[in-house]
Amino acid sequence: MALDYERINFLYRAEQGRIDRETWRRGAAALLAILAPLTLIWAFLAPYTAHDLAKTPLFAPQIFAAYAYLMFYAGAVLLAGVSLVNLSAKRFRARGAKAPIALASLLPLAAFLAGAAHVWPSLAGPVPVYFLLPFDLVALAAAVWTIYELGVRE
Repeated sequence: MALDYERINFLYRAEQGRIDRETWRRGAAALLAILAPLTLIWAFLAPYTAHDLAKTPLFAPQIFAAYAYLMFYAGAVLLAGVSLVNLSAKRFRARGAKAPIALASLLPLAAFLAGAAHVWPSLAGPVPVYFLLPFDLVALAAAVWTIYELGVRE
């Protein structure tokens, strides 16, 4: 099924409506298919953001490229998070949930908090792994629960 403008607008830009399990799966997979390669590119460029001005100039091309991509990547992640909330709210509403937007927001919120926890070491210095692990476990639990509730359960 090809996604036309109206279908994309319905699935990702508005929280009103209801969708079935298969539509949620396809919509979430489309978001993942967009974010996965962008994340791989960021994983490659991220080391260039940590630099020592005593060793490299402030305006080195690779550092500029890494930060420029970071701004693009952050925008893409935020848009994907909003799109996932809208998509998931429709599925929670179809399942009869009392607060579909709140439930749909749990996974993006947990993922954003885990991402912020991983950025913290670059701002404040080294952080022990036991500080990051709870954030990652909560994000993983939110992902497993959301996938089960919206993509597996009837």
